Amino acid sequence: MTTTLLINITASETRLAYLEEGVLQEIHIERAAKRGIVGNIYQGHVKRVLPGIQAAFIDIGLDKAGFLHAKEIKPDRMKKNESYHFQSSDITRQVYQGQYLMVQVVKDLLGSKGALLTKDIRLPSRYLVMMPGVQHVGVSQRIKNEEERERLKNIVTLSCDKTLGFIIRTAAENICEEKLSADVLFLQRLWQDVLAKKKCNHAKIRQLYAESPLSSRILRDFAVTELDHILIDSKLTYDQLLAFTDKCMPEIKSKVQHYTASQPLFEKYNIEHEIQRSLNRKVSLKSGGYLFIDQTEALTVIDINTGSSVGYRNLDETIFNTNLEATQAIARQLRIRNLGGIIIIDFIDMRNKQHRESVLKSLQEALSKDRVQTTISGFSPLGLVEMTRKRTRESIGQVLCHDCLTCQGQGRVKSAETVCYEILRKIVEMHRNNDANGFVVSASPSVGEKLQSKEFGALTETANFVGKSIKIQINPLYSQENFDVVMM
Repeated sequence: MTTTLLINITASETRLAYLEEGVLQEIHIERAAKRGIVGNIYQGHVKRVLPGIQAAFIDIGLDKAGFLHAKEIKPDRMKKNESYHFQSSDITRQVYQGQYLMVQVVKDLLGSKGALLTKDIRLPSRYLVMMPGVQHVGVSQRIKNEEERERLKNIVTLSCDKTLGFIIRTAAENICEEKLSADVLFLQRLWQDVLAKKKCNHAKIRQLYAESPLSSRILRDFAVTELDHILIDSKLTYDQLLAFTDKCMPEIKSKVQHYTASQPLFEKYNIEHEIQRSLNRKVSLKSGGYLFIDQTEALTVIDINTGSSVGYRNLDETIFNTNLEATQAIARQLRIRNLGGIIIIDFIDMRNKQHRESVLKSLQEALSKDRVQTTISGFSPLGLVEMTRKRTRESIGQVLCHDCLTCQGQGRVKSAETVCYEILRKIVEMHRNNDANGFVVSASPSVGEKLQSKEFGALTETANFVGKSIKIQINPLYSQENFDVVMM
């Protein structure tokens, strides 16, 4: 399978697209004005402690305070002289207002919510993840060979400071001792630098560590994938990544290429069109079926329909094959749109138990390629598939769009007919409470035209009822739901 990573750079935006066999699988967008902060480490100041929700709000120097839940505070992360706080799981016995804490961001600011924080600090490199304060060395479950697992564990255990814990990443499989030891040393020095910054400004809010830029971070995280091509359309970023790969990933340095063709990189690979499609609610399937994807504050709902799909022997086969095809599309859309949290999938009802099991297995296999952690709970009694996908950053829709100023994000506006009747009721109300000679209605073109045509009879009846004239003025600047009723 041929894999390609495209990196498009402008002055204010970095965009990365990951393709398998020329088909888009993931898209990452980071803007200079709103760079993600996941992984950053801060010296924070406890502003409020809320026992009712077992959490604290921490000022880390951003517009919104971060949120730290009691479960994210580990006893071995605290100072020795603060051990008394852990006689109880009560948040008030773990942190106190005015305290300064070292915290790490695990989820970006999402909508109206502040960043989600943890005291369980983790520092990643290409082959390892360091866990300060944890005396444990673990190995990725994706490394299956027991001898290799033991070899890696022994190397890291002998190389590391005994007060530090490590997780050995999948990329470390079959890596030599020299490279692993170098990674251990790099992370230990990085941690010492963080501690030095903290010590210099013990009672001050500040950033102690910042995650790598998006392009370097993606290359590091894609180490488990055999990338065949890495194309970059910026000479400056190309030079930076050459230096990065030369130091940290020399085996893929030859795959980094500077794209210089006149046709924009994302247009050549049809990524611009795919990004626009990722914002659509409806996703068409090759068979004629389709998906509806609706993202809300609490969860994402995916509904499958057969549409014009009629290519099978009977209804059961048509439904089964449409659902089967939908599993592949769903897995891909979750990755492209970066949808996370609770996800409810409403497959077309299947009476055959084997069909349901096959569809569930197909979904699990499709999601196994996802680098983000997913969990599927199977079919519920109502026939819905419930799953979760770890959410750390905003979805592509949240990055590229904001709520409609007319419908305020509801996705619906009142019909012109409904607004007409609201106007007529408003006129009657104003007539009863005021002494007016007449009324002037300012409304949108669609509402004004309806009042002068299909609803003209209702308008005349209202004018006769109040005994006053009613004039209609069309204002093209009004949205369909906006109107004004003015007394003359």
